[in-house]
Amino acid sequence: MTTSRRTGAPTTQRMFAAHGPGLVEHHQRFGPLPESAGTALVPVLDRSGLTGRGGAGFPAGRKIASVTGRRAVVIGNGAEGEPLSHKDAELLSRAPHLVLDGLKVAAAAVSAEKVVLYVPFRAVPTIKAAISERSSAKLDRHRVTVVAAPDRFVAGQESAVVRRVEGGPALPRDQTVPPSTSGVRGRPTLVNNVETLAHIALIARYGSRWFRSLGDPSEPGTMLVTLSGGPTLSGGPTPHSVLEVPTGTRLTDLVGHLGVTDLRALRAVLVGGYHGSWIPREMVTGARLSRAGLAHLGASPGAGIIHALPADQCGLARTADILGYLAGESARQCGPCRNGLPQLARLFDDLAYRRVDDRLLDEVRRMIDLIDGRGSCRHPDGTARLARSALDAFASDITHHRYGRCEATLTSVYGTGRPRHHTSGSR
Repeated sequence: MTTSRRTGAPTTQRMFAAHGPGLVEHHQRFGPLPESAGTALVPVLDRSGLTGRGGAGFPAGRKIASVTGRRAVVIGNGAEGEPLSHKDAELLSRAPHLVLDGLKVAAAAVSAEKVVLYVPFRAVPTIKAAISERSSAKLDRHRVTVVAAPDRFVAGQESAVVRRVEGGPALPRDQTVPPSTSGVRGRPTLVNNVETLAHIALIARYGSRWFRSLGDPSEPGTMLVTLSGGPTLSGGPTPHSVLEVPTGTRLTDLVGHLGVTDLRALRAVLVGGYHGSWIPREMVTGARLSRAGLAHLGASPGAGIIHALPADQCGLARTADILGYLAGESARQCGPCRNGLPQLARLFDDLAYRRVDDRLLDEVRRMIDLIDGRGSCRHPDGTARLARSALDAFASDITHHRYGRCEATLTSVYGTGRPRHHTSGSR
């Protein structure tokens, strides 16, 4: 496989460069895959620096190399149970053949016997149509099995994906052996996010040097980002949008796409989604969308979610709403999920809607520590991360809530004097 840049390679808009989702448009823009694409994939991915785009950020080459043994299974994961994320759905609808190309290359690299694409119910018709196009063109050696993912937050966790493909419920399992060693029915299994697969398909065509020509040198390339939120004082929600941007893009540039020209219009930015971290507006300037660019804030890009909280909304109330949702979405298979998450949600309700005192704050911190690192899957850990970041980002809100006030009601954005009507102590 060549690692030099090929003629006609897309520049900044890579994954959405084709003029349509069909196979004809796909081949017109990207051309066919090199015949040897899978044979030397791992070293090319290693040189490219591609990391997983599903949230964990594990090096893609190392993950593929870890799958050894006979009768391997490869799964493309497009479940996307996170309510604030829409990038995988956008990719599957606009560039399904790029995802299927990546699945094909990954399957060849591990000599897979079975290939699966795991997507939400709403994406199944689009994917089946794309597979039918490829079947008519006799493109793929492997038959791709489509498995529908339920609309649950935890359905995209790696062990939940494996369990669902086996025919069971899409719930995480307590797993001491990684799927790369023992996954679907005990067979070595590779689970890659669909965006990761799209990048693999592009790297197979254009090489590692081309991939590294954009983005943060420590974490190169582009990534898909879902933007939502913003200063909507009229009460109407801001529609989400999905952009492809270089890694390391400034957060100020990203919230600018939401119409934010003055950071005083924001209270905070949630990076990484419901398992991510709140960043207060004072810390947004200078932060960049990469692990290196967010490390000093204790945050990570996750699956590329940027949600802007308007200045006239209470950060504690928003976090309480999210924690209530996360408690209801747990697998309920361990103590932290069954007991800890509902209790944490109740405590944050008290922070948001009742008068705050030291005893309540101590109990919130104690519960976060009890939950963190003790669950059977990553769900309690991600929830604890969000809660802990809220205590830091909204420290001034906590102070106001001690006295029965809410900072959101004191905020006047651009001098309009139209705050939301939220007062601590009432709901």
